[in-house]
Amino acid sequence: MTAFLHHCVLAVTLALFHLVGPVPADLGVQNGSLASCPSPAHCARADWAVADPQAALQALVPALEAMPRTTIVEQDGDYLHATASSALFGFVDDLELYADTGHGVLQARSVSRLGDSDLGVNGRRLAELRDQLP
Repeated sequence: MTAFLHHCVLAVTLALFHLVGPVPADLGVQNGSLASCPSPAHCARADWAVADPQAALQALVPALEAMPRTTIVEQDGDYLHATASSALFGFVDDLELYADTGHGVLQARSVSRLGDSDLGVNGRRLAELRDQLP
């Protein structure tokens, strides 16, 4: 089998199985903060100074709902968890937002469940959301 054909078979096989991966154990707010990134190669984390973190969180909900292959999994007061899947292989990333009203920031974190590198996808996702802040 040629290398090209081998890669095609592998790609189709992976696409059929959608690489979901386990839900990260460090999701959620712990000690008043979202978790730090285990590696910048497959995770992005930001704190955005905003006048009203709760209003900023709510303002981003329509943007998240409009993102392709993105599903809000949990929205509870000042915390939101969503998942985003890649188009080709179905790799799942976890996106979290936390309205930290005590510090006047909206915390954001996007992390890939699988792989050593996200090719900058999580950072671009956070930049896109930051651009949509009021």
